Amino acid sequence: MTTLPERPNTALLVIDVQNGVVADAHDRDGVIANINTVLGKARAEGVPVVWVQHSDEGLPPGSEAWQYVPELLRQDTEPLVHKRYGDSFEDTDLEAVLAERGVGRLVVTGAQTDACIRSTLHGAFVRGYDATLVGDAHTTEDLTAYGAPPPEQVIAHTNLYWSFHSAPGRQAGTVQAAEVNFGPTG
Repeated sequence: MTTLPERPNTALLVIDVQNGVVADAHDRDGVIANINTVLGKARAEGVPVVWVQHSDEGLPPGSEAWQYVPELLRQDTEPLVHKRYGDSFEDTDLEAVLAERGVGRLVVTGAQTDACIRSTLHGAFVRGYDATLVGDAHTTEDLTAYGAPPPEQVIAHTNLYWSFHSAPGRQAGTVQAAEVNFGPTG
């Protein structure tokens, strides 16, 4: 139902599951296991997998913190998009990578819920993409010291509001890893 013409395909986005991003993340191991479940399903169904990797002062390229966690292995044929902003589309080649593959629908996983996940979901939606959040395959760290709710509440709230997000000609939604459907309406 995407508003992007001639884009019938779905892609899986794996966003910023890097050592320095998820080191202290809520339910780190469970979330990574769920991402691996969705990743296996995408690969088995021939669905494009696109990896996104953030860099900044705390995540300098090439550093151990910048590396993807060892539990997730990118295949050489799967594109890697480098970014410096929260929205994975901002000043990157993500749009070109998706257009080349005819992608109009995204299934989103990764970190951090209240930063790059949220920014990318909204960035995709305003650009015309359908966007499905995998509710048990994203996480964030505890930022309560800065006034944020506990991570489990941030995750639950994001899952809740994204499940009801809507716009003309586009679909949003939240599903669990076991329920991911890479078809046009799942």
